[in-house]
Amino acid sequence: MSPRARRLAAAFAAVVAACVTTVSGFTGSAAASPYYVPGSVTSIQLTKNSADMKRIAEYWSPARLQKAQDNTPATPQVKPTDGGASTASATPTSGGTATTASGGKDTTTTTTAAPAKTGLQTVRPTLPTKRAPGTGTLPITVGKVFFRIGDADYWCSASSVASSGRNLVATAGHCAYDPKQGKAAEYWIFIPGYDKGATPYGIYVGHSINLHDRFPGWGDYDYDYAFVSVHNGFRWKPGKTAGTYEMESVGNLEDNVGGQGLTTRRGVGLLTFAFGYPASANVDGTRPYNGQELKRCDDRTTKRPAPTRLVEYGLAIRCTFTAGASGGPWLVDYDFKNALGYLNGVNSFTWDVNTDKKYDLLSSPYFVASTYTVYQWASTRRAP
Repeated sequence: MSPRARRLAAAFAAVVAACVTTVSGFTGSAAASPYYVPGSVTSIQLTKNSADMKRIAEYWSPARLQKAQDNTPATPQVKPTDGGASTASATPTSGGTATTASGGKDTTTTTTAAPAKTGLQTVRPTLPTKRAPGTGTLPITVGKVFFRIGDADYWCSASSVASSGRNLVATAGHCAYDPKQGKAAEYWIFIPGYDKGATPYGIYVGHSINLHDRFPGWGDYDYDYAFVSVHNGFRWKPGKTAGTYEMESVGNLEDNVGGQGLTTRRGVGLLTFAFGYPASANVDGTRPYNGQELKRCDDRTTKRPAPTRLVEYGLAIRCTFTAGASGGPWLVDYDFKNALGYLNGVNSFTWDVNTDKKYDLLSSPYFVASTYTVYQWASTRRAP
């Protein structure tokens, strides 16, 4: 081998070595491993095989689901990190929510320019193949997620999003990972079309959680989003003996409910429809929502940074949602006929701008190119 060839080979080896990443205990390279992850993505595998999927499904028995649905969300605590910034985590109470969509009062009005509207990425929404789409104002793609962090169960809101694997859910980062504790969610499931405890389109067990590195690493709410790949769904049906249940397959997520599209770098001033399951009380103790029914807000987005959450490019709309709504989708270019649009954010946290002890403003991270990178990676994470 010539000296030049040896130098080229050494340079190539260095590039490959730089791509080595560890995920869920596996170390490999882009060329050799299906577990290679782009440098800005944290990917956490929740299940390795069908036995794992069944174990998580059985954890969420009809009785446990009923108990979790009856409980109200917990109000999260926001405490400074070692670096002086703030992150959020829930107060562990059975059946609570890890949402920060009931965040404390913050009247900051400083504005920071958002990234330029260049390099737009767009993914088209998909219709379900097994049934009619949503009911216009209430998309059947939206539902609840239930999960466990530490020794407590929680819940949030989420939505199916179109992907090549037809098995992807978008939610808030804090509905899949607690940066304060440094723990990922376990026993994660998604129930689209949830309504008063019903599971009309099945239950979908999470396969992998995919986040931007800045959220688990820094607790940076500019990146408070997660894309979770899921297994094919199932529903509980009565077993052969009284009081028992069996799993019945319902197929993949998008076939059953369709998927919202995705768009990035769209700027501000867009008419946006936010959906979720708000449940907790306002600061003054009033409780306008019960968490059992899907609710909607709509408004045009404005810029809204939040330095205490490291948010520089955040968006906000006027909305009275409380805890429980976290992770629900922000949809633009919304088609009422098919109840489909383009995901352009997720419910992240709320504000009491009027200082009247009622929440009146709802924030989302601004979706940019790095959001699309996480989405693309998550689309490749397919359950066995």
